[in-house]
Formats: sequence, C-alpha cells, structure tokens
Amino acid sequence: MLTLHTAPLLRRDRVGEAVPEHAVLVGGDRIEAVGPLAELTAAHPGVRVRRWPGTLGPGLLHDGPLPPAPTPRERVHALLRNGVTAVVAEHLTDPLLRAAVDRSDLLVLPVAVSAALLPGGRADLAVHRVDGVCLVTVVAGRIVHRRA
Repeated sequence: MLTLHTAPLLRRDRVGEAVPEHAVLVGGDRIEAVGPLAELTAAHPGVRVRRWPGTLGPGLLHDGPLPPAPTPRERVHALLRNGVTAVVAEHLTDPLLRAAVDRSDLLVLPVAVSAALLPGGRADLAVHRVDGVCLVTVVAGRIVHRRA
C-alpha cells in the first residue's frame, strides 16, 4: 500500500531549504516519489495520506555512543524518539545492543553520511517541531515512533 507523508514544510536533506506543500510517497520500505502534494495526490488517487505538523525530512544519523538506558531496547527507543533512523557501526560493539538495533531496522552505516529523501531510497523519515522535538519517526516505511 502506498502512503503519502506530508507536513507544512518538507526538507529533502538536512541543509536544503524547506519547501511548503510537498510530500513523500512511500511504497513498502522505499520512497516512490518526492514532490508537490497536489501533484502526488492527483497521480495517486485513493492513496493513504498522513498529515503531520512540523517539518518533514530525512531521518537523523546518530554518530556516537547510544544513550544510556536500562536495556538495549530502551537505548534504541531513545534514538527513535529523537528521529534517528541510522547509526554508525563503530558504536555497536555490544552484541545485545547490535541485536536490538537490527530488530528495529535502524540503518547501520560504516561511516557517517548525509541523508536525503530520494526516489528509490529507503523510506527513513522524521517530522520535527520548530523547537526540535520529534513528532514522528518512520524507519524503512514503518512508523516506529509517534508522539501523542
């Protein structure tokens, strides 16, 4: 099933200009298209639309030790609550932590790289408020965190 994620502002990458009335079309774990909301809605009638407040953009990369918590699962959840969708492998030396990351589908990268919303790319998205609070995290096309 296709899902259209949209917010008042969309940022294709972390340094680019945010644009209004744009959306990301997700099919499975991949980005199908990124563009104006009206065009994507017209091209895909009946698509499920998720409207989020804030700014929609690529998920964040965490390049450091994972936050402390009582269990590996909670350490990973702390990342998801902040919009993180990828981690650098060198910070996952603990096998239990690595297993928790693998179960969450976080992307594990050999080195830090900048993320962007590109057709054909993995559907790793996050929506943040102006104050930086993460409202939604989408990892490989699945909503894994949603602030109530």
